[in-house]
Formats: sequence, structure tokens, C-alpha cells
Amino acid sequence: MAESIEFTPACPLPIPEYPRLLLAHGGGGQLMHDLLERMIFPAFANPLLESRHDSAVFRLGPTRLAFTTDGYVVRPPIFPGGDIGGLAVYGTVNDLAMAGARPRYLSAALILEEGLPMETLGRILASMRGAADTAGVQLVTGDTKVVDRGKGDGIYITTAGIGTLDHELTIAPQRVRAGDAVLLSGDVGRHGMAVMAVREGLSFESDIESDCAPLHGLVQPLLDAGLAVHCLRDCTRGGLASSLIEIAESARLELRIRERAVPVREDVQGACEILGFDPLYVANEGRFVCFLPAAEADRALAILRADPLGAGACRIGEVADGGTPGRLLLESRIGAWRILDRLSGEQLPRIC
Repeated sequence: MAESIEFTPACPLPIPEYPRLLLAHGGGGQLMHDLLERMIFPAFANPLLESRHDSAVFRLGPTRLAFTTDGYVVRPPIFPGGDIGGLAVYGTVNDLAMAGARPRYLSAALILEEGLPMETLGRILASMRGAADTAGVQLVTGDTKVVDRGKGDGIYITTAGIGTLDHELTIAPQRVRAGDAVLLSGDVGRHGMAVMAVREGLSFESDIESDCAPLHGLVQPLLDAGLAVHCLRDCTRGGLASSLIEIAESARLELRIRERAVPVREDVQGACEILGFDPLYVANEGRFVCFLPAAEADRALAILRADPLGAGACRIGEVADGGTPGRLLLESRIGAWRILDRLSGEQLPRIC
């Protein structure tokens, strides 16, 4: 009789535990979440960082300030509807707005690659200036570095921003409450599809342009109207679904949204179907979600829709009174419910 061999089942290396960084670690999905939670947040742990919000909010004397920073590595740097310069300004302005702040001042650091055409640089700088003027902010300090050819992908930009808060509201995921309405400021998926189309040399029947835009002009009227805004989040990397999952986990509440209520343009939906993407996970640069008491939802929608940028604002769901903490549920078009989770791999990295 053959000698028996002891069999001990063993799992292969778990997917999140990669020994080296992958591009997907910057894509807004599960790998990026793991990188932040396992390495970056523990390295710098402090009470302000624990808020897990787009900006840090603190008091300096009698003034409440918001402070944020961001890096932009989008490829290609010029895309339909925008470029890396305008994106850097609007993205930082929007992070401040999501904390309920009025954006005031920005800094910018430029990492330029040897060989970048001066014409391209000039266009991007002009775009940054135009975006700053549109957003009503000043770019007051910065830095410039040039790296060897082939080491910088043309241009990278890092920005930081400071804003002031003229109210005493705490706007953060931890303020979300059961029964809150979930509002969305407009259609989703355009930015990611605009970048993807030009990156891959694709063309569609209609031109898809990025929704890149400053959002504080939509947020401030909500605050000026005295609405009890609990949380705001712009839907950038990882799209609408990833943003809502992060909020559900931070608030330890169950969120429920309806697929039919989420506006997606027909051309964006078609492009996503061709390329195999889910528009709920595709990045935006001019859209945000708002959580506030359900009794104030209609008034908030009226305020948002009064601005052309918020003309497509809608109510897409609510925060459950009960359910599983940290879970996001989607009611599909056929009426079935399913759990939405972070993407486990890479969908659209390098889009901001």
C-alpha cells in the first residue's frame, strides 16, 4: 500500500498582499483602500487624519480653516473638456468645498519632464490661471522641478489649498444619520470616459467631454440657505460607488440607492458597455453627493438645479434605518437588490 501523504491545504498569496506596488494601488478600488489603511494612515496617525475626509478642518484662533493637498498624474495631460492644469485647480477647490469651505488660496508644484513642448506647458499654465479665476482663488506660491527625459511622463502637478469656513457645521462622513437623503449633483462617468477615449484612440458618435468644474458655487448656496448638510463627497477616483462605500463604512450605516435614479448619459453608457466598465465606478471631476435630512431634500434640489452646473441634480437613495453597517445596496433596474463593493482590481488608473 502506498505511503499516505499528509495534505495540508494552503491559500496562495492573498490578492491585496502584493510585495510591490501595482498601478491599481492608485486606481481608487480595494487595493488603494488597503494601501491607505495598512501603510499610509498608520504612518501618520493623528486625530485630524482620522476624519478620512477630503480636507482637514481645524481652528486657528477665531477662524475655522480647511486644508487639503492633491497630486495629478492624468495621462494624457490634455483631454476632451479639460487638461491637467484646470483639473489640478478644480480638484483642490472641490476638496475644500466638500468640507463646506470657501476656497481662498492655492499652491502648485510642477514636475516637468525634459522635452515637454513649451507650447503644451503654456497651454496648461493658461488653463490653471483661467480655472483659478473662474473659481475665485489665488495661486500664491509653488515650486518647479525638471526631471530627465523619460522620467516624468510630461508633467505632474501637486496642489494644496486653504479655505475658510463661515459656519459651525461639521460636514463629514461621521455626521451621516439614518433617514438622510442621498443627493447627486448630476450625471456620472463623463470624465473617466473622456480620458479613456483619447488615451486609447477611440472615437464615438458623439464627443464625450470631461465634467471637470468647480463645485463650491453649488455647495455654498446650500450652506447659505441654512440647510443641515451632514456630508459632502466629490465622486473622483472609483466613481460614485466607491465614494458611497467609503461614507457607508465611515458612518457605519447602510446606504441604499436606486440604479434608475442615477443619471448616465446615453453616450457614456454606450462607451462603458463597449469597454466593459460600470459607470457607477467611473471617475468624475465635477459631481458630488450630498447627505442631509430627508425633509430638506426637495429644497436642496431646488437650490442645486437653479445653477446650470446642478441642473441634473437628483435624489438617488437614502440612509437605511437599520440594515448592515458599512454596506451599500443598489436596487437594479429590474427591482432586485445587490451589494456594491470596491473594485478588487484595476479599472481606470491615471485619470486624475
